[in-house]
Amino acid sequence: MKRLLTGLLLAVLVALPLGVAVLVWFAVEDQALVADKLVLGPSDIERAKLLLKRNDPRAMRAGVLRSIVVPQQDVSLGAAYLASRFARGSARVVLQSGGALVRASFELPRNPLGRFLNVDLALTESARWPRVESAQIGRLALPPFICNWLLERGLARLQQHADYSAAADVIKEVHMRDGVLRVVFEWSEAAASQIKATLVPVQDQERWKAYQARLVELTAGAGARGARVPMEQLLTPLMQLAAQRSVSGDAAAEGRAALVVLAFYINGKGLAALVPTARTWPAPAARTVTLGGRTDFPQHFSISAALAATAGSSLSDAVGLYKEVDDARVGSGFSFNDIAADRAGTRFGELATRDDAGAARLYRKAGAGFAESELLPEWKDLPEYMPEAEFKRRFGGIGQPAYIRMMADIERRIASLPLYR
Repeated sequence: MKRLLTGLLLAVLVALPLGVAVLVWFAVEDQALVADKLVLGPSDIERAKLLLKRNDPRAMRAGVLRSIVVPQQDVSLGAAYLASRFARGSARVVLQSGGALVRASFELPRNPLGRFLNVDLALTESARWPRVESAQIGRLALPPFICNWLLERGLARLQQHADYSAAADVIKEVHMRDGVLRVVFEWSEAAASQIKATLVPVQDQERWKAYQARLVELTAGAGARGARVPMEQLLTPLMQLAAQRSVSGDAAAEGRAALVVLAFYINGKGLAALVPTARTWPAPAARTVTLGGRTDFPQHFSISAALAATAGSSLSDAVGLYKEVDDARVGSGFSFNDIAADRAGTRFGELATRDDAGAARLYRKAGAGFAESELLPEWKDLPEYMPEAEFKRRFGGIGQPAYIRMMADIERRIASLPLYR
């Protein structure tokens, strides 16, 4: 009997890894099911802003059922953004009558089995959440009842968890029709706090708190409310703090935290908009931050740096471009020097967070202090304050040859700065 049990145990030990290897072999493929690369344009950002404005939680009454309607184009774009942002992937969603097809491809690290993990899901409406009708990973078909059981168990665990119960109970119904997704939900303050806390990991919240405390020190002392302070006088000590904390931590994560805190401060947004507990943190004194003697450049630079650090340069480019197109329509006009500040901020954010080597190089420079001329390219001769009609007359519009030449010139100016080489 003992010999039999030993034999069975050895058989299991051999069969288990072999079975896992076979499953992986069937799951991984050489070709991507979805090869589309995410490209965000000004119109995409504008639609997202309108959607958020129409469904601003601050204007919602708790306990009242509301619905949000999203066209297929934006549902698919949102899925593509999440896939590219968090898993180096691509995704596509097709809404049908009573269901949806979801396809995604995720690029894998170099390995001998294949380059992509492809996911193909068919969803159908149910009483509340969509159910899985069919599921396939690569060439491996998954039983729908197992997928649905896992989803139900996961939702039940969230609803029982004190930190996520309210957020898990927000969505009441999901309806899918040809080209339209409709979600019925019930908002609550508890859900808002839980969702915000989930979006920012506890480790990042602690990092933000440290950089917020440093900003409090930097803005304290003499000076009336709104007194002017050059951006480099805030950026330099924050990046120096990031360098100190990186000695025993994650260099890219520290740089990311420093840039997020600075962007929220410069643009007049409190961190409580993302982390509810930040309401209890000491707040830095209000100061007017300048770069190149202007107050708009720090806003462009800092928000683009933060976006590049947290969401990738493609989103940063799109947001910066949307801002300029929007100004041309209703504001001061299209300004290429604002785009120069956007692009410089994007490069700074990439350097600070792309990898530990780049962050370390930036931190060494921070030790000597940043000068304004090192952060921002020459901008005084760049066209600005152009209404939409003048912008189109001179440059033909976005994507036209004259516009492309001007953008290339801005990139050359930024690349010529030693900091960004």
